[in-house]
Amino acid sequence: MYHSGNKLINPEPIFEKAGLHSKMHIADFGCGKTGQIVFPASKIIGSDGVIYAVDILQDDLESINKRAKLNKNPNIHTIWSDVEQVGKTSIPEKSLDMVFMVNLLNHIAEVDNPLNEAKRLLKEKARIVIVDWKRGHNLTIGPKEDRVVDFNKIANWAADNNFTVQEKFSAGKYHNGIILFRHD
Repeated sequence: MYHSGNKLINPEPIFEKAGLHSKMHIADFGCGKTGQIVFPASKIIGSDGVIYAVDILQDDLESINKRAKLNKNPNIHTIWSDVEQVGKTSIPEKSLDMVFMVNLLNHIAEVDNPLNEAKRLLKEKARIVIVDWKRGHNLTIGPKEDRVVDFNKIANWAADNNFTVQEKFSAGKYHNGIILFRHD
């Protein structure tokens, strides 16, 4: 039995806020071993949709591949990539409706890089959905306080890159979220 990875973050309300629906082409940057976004999103987008599970760790991608085959999820495609390297993710440019970054940016020194990589891959009128740790979460598993994502900096990046902040929200007891809408 596979662990869903949703004990701290429930993806369903996030999908609802983001407007995830059938036939979309989406990516989960930093998908991790559990696929907490990948597998529930796969059901929503259906057989006419595509989800790219993107990670730098090949072991995590192998876990996603095995589970996708076992569960017969043909719409899940794994991509080995470092999303900090703009232009390196092998997904066609301007092909995605949505990019998810869940508990990713707190691991990255230059958060603009994965945001710019998402921008390169997104269609017009598409979304970036970011969920990351709240300040003062008081858990041993979260990032140190100096690594907690500054959502105001993300909003500033959005304003400079033809995105608007569609919504800021609480994503549970330990996480915040922000949805950026591309409008160029």
